[in-house]
Amino acid sequence: MKIKNPFRDLTRFEVGLWLLSVVVIIASYAISRGGDLLTMIASLIGVTALIFVAKGYVLGQMLTVAFAVFYGIISFFFSYYGEMITYLFMTAPIAIVTVIEWIRHPYEGTKEVQVSHLTRTMKIVMVIGAILSTVAFYFILGALGNANLIVSTLSVTTSFVASYLTFCRSPYYALAYAANDIVLIILWVLSTLTSISYLPMVFCFVMFFANDIYGFYNWKRMQKRQGEKG
Repeated sequence: MKIKNPFRDLTRFEVGLWLLSVVVIIASYAISRGGDLLTMIASLIGVTALIFVAKGYVLGQMLTVAFAVFYGIISFFFSYYGEMITYLFMTAPIAIVTVIEWIRHPYEGTKEVQVSHLTRTMKIVMVIGAILSTVAFYFILGALGNANLIVSTLSVTTSFVASYLTFCRSPYYALAYAANDIVLIILWVLSTLTSISYLPMVFCFVMFFANDIYGFYNWKRMQKRQGEKG
C-alpha cells in the first residue's frame, strides 16, 4: 500500500508556518549551547502535531500523544510535577480518546474531522471539570513542592479546557491552547533564568501560540465551509 506524504496536503502558508516553527526551535537549541536534546525533539514533534491539528487531521492528535509523553518526561526532570501529571495522565489519555473520536467523525469521508458545536451539557461539564481539576491540583502540587505553584496550577486548568474542547471538536480548543501557551511561556522563562538549556521550550510555546492562533482561524473556516455544504 502506497503511503501518501501528509505534508502534501498543507497549503503554502501552512508549510511556511511549520518551517518557521522548526527553524526557530532549532535556532534556539543552538543558542542554548547544545542544551537538552529531548527538549528539541519534543518541541519539533509538538509544532508538527499542531499544524495537522489545525488542519483537523487525526495525525495531529496521534503526534500530540507523543508530544505529551516527551513533555511529561522533561517536566519531571525540572520538578514541574504539575506539567508531568497533566500531560502524562490527562493530556495524553484525552488525546488517545480524541484520536478515536476524530476517526469516528470524519467530514464526508475526508481526512478532515467534522467540526461540532458545544451543547449546554458540554459547557457545564467543562466548567465543573476545570474547577475540580484546579482545586485538586493546587493542593496536590503544593504537597509535592512543585516549582512555581500558581503558574503550574493555571497550566493544569487551561490544559484541561483545551483538551476537553479538542475532544468535543470545537474550534475554541485553539483559543484555550493559546491561553495555555502563554502560561507555559511564563513557566519556561522562569526555568530559563536558571538554565539556558530550557530556552528551546520557551520558543517552542511561542511557536505553539502562533500555530494555535492559526488553528482557530482555520477551524472557523472549516466550520463555515462544512455548515454551508451541510
